[in-house]
Amino acid sequence: MTELKKYASFLRIAGGLTISGGEPLMQAHFVGEIFRRAKQDLKLHTALDTQGFLAAHLDDAWFDNVDLVLLDIKHSDPIKYEALTSKPLQPTLDFAERLQKMGKPVWVRYVLIPGISDDFADVEKLADYLQPMKNIERVEVLPFHKMGESKWAELGMKYELSDTSTPPPELVKRVREQFRARGIFTC
Repeated sequence: MTELKKYASFLRIAGGLTISGGEPLMQAHFVGEIFRRAKQDLKLHTALDTQGFLAAHLDDAWFDNVDLVLLDIKHSDPIKYEALTSKPLQPTLDFAERLQKMGKPVWVRYVLIPGISDDFADVEKLADYLQPMKNIERVEVLPFHKMGESKWAELGMKYELSDTSTPPPELVKRVREQFRARGIFTC
């Protein structure tokens, strides 16, 4: 909080405090306390960047000091989601529905990976799922990139997406249009 306080006036102008990760809910008590103090003591807008898998163990009051949730939904198909993340999709969807019930503003983050998350029908399924949720303010279609590939090498780990290219602009445009066709703002 001492460090955060030094930058609070700038953060108020710049948009606020976002806590991301990895997965910030792996340290939910710590993150919750930072949000509480940032919100109450420093009057900062707060955002949580999560895939929501670990949110079920938190009560709704934990989110009182969270102004916005950036929710990573990496795929709409449960089998493909689990192949990609090694985790089941349902806890993330359950969290999305819980956020809707709480009326918590959400920006969905969807990483567009050619050959993995670009299938027309899969995107349609996600767009159809999100369309009735009034708390979804936008879907950020994030084109896949390889900026982190070197980190895998430094860790001595195999980078599974080394042969994957960035999506061409026309693919990004098509996916954004699929969400827009349902009245969902995209960027």
